[in-house]
Formats: sequence, structure tokens, C-alpha cells
Amino acid sequence: MSMLNTLPNTLSAPALFAGGTALRQRLLQIAAALAAGLPLYWVLGPQPLGPLAWCAPLPVLWLALRSSRRDAAWMTFLAAMLGLSSNLAYFRLLMPLSAVLAAIAVKALLWLLVVLATRRLVLRYRASWTVLAYPVLWVAVDALMAALLPDGNWGSLAYSQADNIAVLQVAALAGMPGLLFLLCLVPSALALLLAGGRAYAPAAGAAVLLLAAAWAGGAWRVHGAPAPTGPLAGLVAIDDFIGPATPPARAQAIWDQYARHVEALAGQGATLVLLPEKIAVLDPVQADAVRQRFQALARSTGAWITVGIGVQDAAGRRNLAWLFAPDGAAPVSYQKQHLAPPEREFLAGSAYAVQPVAGQAMGLAICKDMHFASLGQAYGAAGARAMLVPAWDFQLDAWMGARMTVVRGVENGYAVLRAAREGVLTVSDAYGRVLAERASSAMPGSTLLAPLPAPPSIATWAGWLGPLFGWLCVALGVILLCIGHRAAPAA
Repeated sequence: MSMLNTLPNTLSAPALFAGGTALRQRLLQIAAALAAGLPLYWVLGPQPLGPLAWCAPLPVLWLALRSSRRDAAWMTFLAAMLGLSSNLAYFRLLMPLSAVLAAIAVKALLWLLVVLATRRLVLRYRASWTVLAYPVLWVAVDALMAALLPDGNWGSLAYSQADNIAVLQVAALAGMPGLLFLLCLVPSALALLLAGGRAYAPAAGAAVLLLAAAWAGGAWRVHGAPAPTGPLAGLVAIDDFIGPATPPARAQAIWDQYARHVEALAGQGATLVLLPEKIAVLDPVQADAVRQRFQALARSTGAWITVGIGVQDAAGRRNLAWLFAPDGAAPVSYQKQHLAPPEREFLAGSAYAVQPVAGQAMGLAICKDMHFASLGQAYGAAGARAMLVPAWDFQLDAWMGARMTVVRGVENGYAVLRAAREGVLTVSDAYGRVLAERASSAMPGSTLLAPLPAPPSIATWAGWLGPLFGWLCVALGVILLCIGHRAAPAA
């Protein structure tokens, strides 16, 4: 008789915490839930430990499969709350405490939904194919968040692999959905193997082989990738913001410092210089003075200059990126499309901007725009070979903000230059390799000088296969939820 057919309604004896008093059992369960949540704490925050992400969900899944449904529910929720609490300080920068707690609770409920649905399917069907339930359901949730929420799938577990260059190449094939599926498949297979025994060994072996193939294929893809040989690019960031309360003399000093940095970088050979997002929010007269100054500066230095600026007029406030050409012509203007929580009252743009710069077709985007795969894909389809991205982070999310943008480059086969205040200055290529990086700083600021990555001659499938795979998982997830509720697992 197959082992699968002899298992009870959990994948071990239901007395996992048996022995002693009820209080002792409950304390053991609480300790187990907290222990299971601790690895999640280090992978669900704004700076996750990438290697740990491959096994962090394993304890939660294992506990759920070895416990009663009621115990699995509260232990999963407790573990998820602990893991998601790693975002508390960051969320507190953006929202009141009540909203922070609500956001964490909702995310924990998503973990509860996915884990309990996975448990139900595994216990009901007791088949190797149920190893797919956990990754399919998470990809479905992630795809819906990316499509429906104003913040998209910020913090998706898949971004934890942004520094794992070999595995990251999966994003060039199937985008974030493919990368997340692989990342969730491994702990799913291991949990079933540990809780259910040798009957699940083929599923675990297949998952390991798929991971090995992805790593080997990614390593082969990156091997021999060209070194950066293009013209030099300069990046600048001064953390100081020019706000309404900033004294005029201080504001002038910050603008003067930016101008000195541009001149210094151009003097070192930079053919383009990228400044950060929303250096100041100005009225039309002040904005016109800044525009004239940087037009003259581009002409005198012979460099392309990108400046992030906020403009407020009778129509409202807009977050803009201005690209100044060396001939001193009026700048190309791009308006931010995806607005961060502190700027939701700004007007959102809808147009794209691609301009030949230093011999390459370059696109303009601003910070949060590059957190959305659809915008990145639109620029890839428009022929962008590099992206110029002024940004403004919140220190705590500096790594996540930069690496989400790096992933857009892998998905679409272009380089990315990103200059962030209260973040990092980053140059990455179409393979996701961070070629140069430096932390921003307050006055007098930070600069970075690096050669532009060579224009890639590589094709990616993520633009069509990624969304297709994501929505396929949504459809499969609905089917799995429906069939999982047809009947309770047999005792």
C-alpha cells in the first residue's frame, strides 16, 4: 500500500505537541510558531537575506502540514506577523501606526490563505502534483497585487534574489512570476518531503533539478557578458531637500553644489550626468529659472543632464524629470506615473519618453515607476537600451528600491542608471550586474563616475511570457481553491 494512502489527516501523527498539560502544549506551539517566523523576519523586510529566502517558508509549511487545521491557522498567522514586523520601521515612515498594523495584518492574512489552501490540497489529494500548490498560489497573489495595488508587488519575495545573478536570469525568461514560482517551489517540495516522507522524493528531486538547471542556464547566459565600454556617465545625489521652509541662501547653496558636481563630472569625461528626483518643488517662475540654468550648464559642459524637479502651478503639482541636451535646446520632460504614498496628491503622468543620448536610446522614468513591470516592459518595447531614473528613497528601503529597478533591466534587456537621494547611486547592466554603486549623502553630496554598459544584443521573453505565466497562475489558483474546498480532507 502506498505511503500516501496510509497517512492520517495531517502528514504525521496529530500529537506533534502531545505530552504534558494543555498549557505546556500551547506554549510549545507558540514557541514553534515564533521559531518558524524568525527566518521570515530576515527575508520579508526591505533588505532581505537572499540565500535564506529559499528555505525561510519551510518551517511554516512543515508546521501546517503536521498540525490540525485550527492550530495550523493561528501558528501560520503568528509566524507571518513576526516575519512581516521587519517592515514596521519602514512602513512607519509612510503611514500612521494604525495603517501600518492593518497593512501587516492583511499581508499576514495572505500568508494564512496560501498556507492553509496548500495544506488542504496536500491532505486531500496526497499526490506529488500538490507540490505546485504553494508556488502557484503565491504567484497568483503576487500577480494580482502587481496589477491592482497602487504600490504594486513592492517587497515581493522574488526581489530577494536580485543579487543572485545566475538565478536572476529567470526574470529575463518569465519575469517576476517565473522567478517567484521557482523560489516558492523549493520550500514547498522540501516541506512535503519532510512531512510526508519518501513518497514525495520525486517531487523534491524535480524541484532541485529545476533549480540546478535555472542556475546553470543563468550562469551560462551571464558568462562572457561584455564589460562596460561605453562613454562615461556621472551620477549625483545630495540628500538635502529644498522645501518651502528652506532659507533662500540654503536653497541656492544646494543648487550651486549640484552645478559644481555636474561641471566636475563633465570635466572628468562624463557625457551624461544624472541628478536625483524632486530636488525641489517650485512655482513656474522658479522652475523656469532652474530650466534656464541647466540648459546653459548642458551647453557649457557639453553633457546631457537629467534633473528631477517638482513643479506646482494652477493645475496642480507634477513630479518631472527634465533631460537637457548639450545643444542647449528645451529639455525633454517626463512626468512620473506611479506616485509614492507621500505624493499621492500629485498629478500622475501617462506618456513615455525615449531619447537618443550618447549614442543609445534612453528612457526616462522616476523612482517608483520602475517598481512596475508593465512600465518597464513598455520602455523595452519602445526600444530603450538604457534607463535614466532619478529617485528619492527613504534610507531603510535603499536596497529594495535600487534592486527592484535592476530587475526591470533584466526583464527587458537594458541597462539602468539610478541616482537616489537618501538611497544609493547605481549603474547596472542588462544582466542585472551592479557595475558601480555608492551611497548618497547630505551636503556636499555623493558622486559616481562609471562607463555606460555596452548596448546589449540580447533578447528577453519576459515582456510577454511573464504576464502570461502570472495570469495563468491566477487562473490555476482559482481552480485550486475551488477544488480544495469541494470536501474536507479525509480522516
